[in-house]
Amino acid sequence: MRSRYFVTGTSLLIGSVVVTLGVIMSPVLTGVQQKNQTNLAKTSSTQYGPLTGADRDFVVKVRLAGLWEYPVGELALKKGTTAAVKTAGEHLIVGHAQLDQASRDIAPKLGITLPNKPTPQQQGFLDTLTAATGKNFDGQMAQILRITHGQIFSSIAKIRATSKNTLVRQLATQANNTVLDHITQMENTGMVDYERLPAQITSTPTQGPNFTKPVMPKPGEPMVVLKKPASLEGKGEPPTASPPAPVDDAPGASGSPTTPGATSSPAAQ
Repeated sequence: MRSRYFVTGTSLLIGSVVVTLGVIMSPVLTGVQQKNQTNLAKTSSTQYGPLTGADRDFVVKVRLAGLWEYPVGELALKKGTTAAVKTAGEHLIVGHAQLDQASRDIAPKLGITLPNKPTPQQQGFLDTLTAATGKNFDGQMAQILRITHGQIFSSIAKIRATSKNTLVRQLATQANNTVLDHITQMENTGMVDYERLPAQITSTPTQGPNFTKPVMPKPGEPMVVLKKPASLEGKGEPPTASPPAPVDDAPGASGSPTTPGATSSPAAQ
């Protein structure tokens, strides 16, 4: 799929355009391959507090989520057959535009390189939904997005509860509110098959380690930016979350850094 705000990678069709959720779902469904424990345990010092490998991994995951879910939102506006599906599409676009802005804002402050393309797994989800039409599209979108958001929800909570980095905690607060909103929007379509969710969420992929590995941009490659369209002004906003933790609680911080995020509510992915 191509759009004004999205640059696709190599297409990967899953099951001849029929998504086999029991096979492709993974604990790293948002597209980041779990690095070995040594890498995840590495910690560096920043003016915003310690930054662990898990913190870095999380910021990249937030970026990756938007790189495929934002265009799914565009598809929902074009192909959705019900008002609820189109509304869900609005929330995907607006939420991920705002989270994308937040992740792009904090990444350079923390020395994190962000990807420009979704993982092969995520591209597979996108290809599947691009090929789907009518009620089939509605149902597959609701199920795939409900699974992926449900999978990552607990991971966000863990980062929010354990990270000692102020900027990462703020992003986690924002992501938590947005993901919960997107879960709710998928459920509001009335097309989520709850009986299949547990098995699909706990299944693991068999396509190899690169299936969920992010592709980092080449030097000098322009950054893809997800923007909130003017046509969606006042639409697709998640509920406002509680304010994030104060930003001046990081050891050694000389003052309160600017809170990252979009121009609207800090609670908005």
